[in-house]
Amino acid sequence: MPKKNELLSFDILLVILVFFVIGIGIVIIGSATRINVYSTSSEYESQQLWFALGIILMLAAAFIDYHLMSKFYLVIYFFNLFLLIIVLFLGSGDEVSRWIFGIQPSEFSKIFMIIFLATYIDKNKEKINTFPVIAISALATAIPTILIKLQPSLSASLVTIVIYAVILFVGNIDIKYVGIVLLIVGISVAIFYFDVMSEDHFLLSKILDEYQIKRIVSSINLDLTGTDPDYYQTRNSIWAIGSGQLTGKGLYNGMINQLSYLPESHNDFIFSVIGEEFGFVGCIGVIILMFLIIIRCVLIAIKACDNLGTLIVSGVVGMFAFQTFGNIGVATGLLPNTGIPLPFISYGGSSMWINMIAIGLVLNVGMKKPKSIFKG
Repeated sequence: MPKKNELLSFDILLVILVFFVIGIGIVIIGSATRINVYSTSSEYESQQLWFALGIILMLAAAFIDYHLMSKFYLVIYFFNLFLLIIVLFLGSGDEVSRWIFGIQPSEFSKIFMIIFLATYIDKNKEKINTFPVIAISALATAIPTILIKLQPSLSASLVTIVIYAVILFVGNIDIKYVGIVLLIVGISVAIFYFDVMSEDHFLLSKILDEYQIKRIVSSINLDLTGTDPDYYQTRNSIWAIGSGQLTGKGLYNGMINQLSYLPESHNDFIFSVIGEEFGFVGCIGVIILMFLIIIRCVLIAIKACDNLGTLIVSGVVGMFAFQTFGNIGVATGLLPNTGIPLPFISYGGSSMWINMIAIGLVLNVGMKKPKSIFKG
């Protein structure tokens, strides 16, 4: 349990911001599932329950010293692999095996990897620019990333890579390695772009499923005429956001949403519902709120009492920032449809819980103060 002086550093403002955004999400989920027509919906009620349980998880993550958690980083890592492996055999879902016992291991993997990578990099901070440390951390990240991709869950695997990149960068990896990675990424993007534009997609077919390739192709060859079925969700999402104009049509008045022309409107495309019903003002408001949450986390990372705390919060920041950009990018047609949830707003128990745990970790780091040189 935290000491009394640590409780005084509990970031109430961050909690208020998070709770406010979650409240917005619950209201929008209610609209997306048309509680104005059916009086209630299972998704609307479930999200409230998951939020209530999420508060407990957040407090647990906030009050259990992160230094104690870090001592079990190897146990956490192998438990993560265990869950990701068994979900491939025991998982359930309409089309994919992402769920087991009602949860998505790929979502919890994000938190597990933040703790593992932050601890590993912190323990090897003096040797971070040596080949063994980089190679081991890269391999340790690649294994769960591949397992997540096999589910398949491309979005969660991308988040894992981003978490690794952010923690490695904040861990003071030499800039020359960053340059090498950027060069490789640039060349790879160019090669895959030409592969996307080809007819057989030789390279993409080796690493992506057919439906994922179609989504990428559709996002490049934009079709707003309605003839491309693979662009249906994104097209209607763009129409919904555009139809909201400045202030939106009002809660429950978004016709594209209310008439079910926008599949997954309570989940991956919830930003579209915000755009249609609350317009540009609503969209900017949500973006500002997410920006404030992320900035608050960044400030805590900067003021952290040790390198481990900084790395943990940096991983959380990378996760939130990438998922926010990814979800809004998909909803506005800037990115291919990858199924990335909007943090705290999109429907989903596993997503809600890992986001609340992540905030708990940030609060945990924020409460810890450097030891005085006058104390033993």
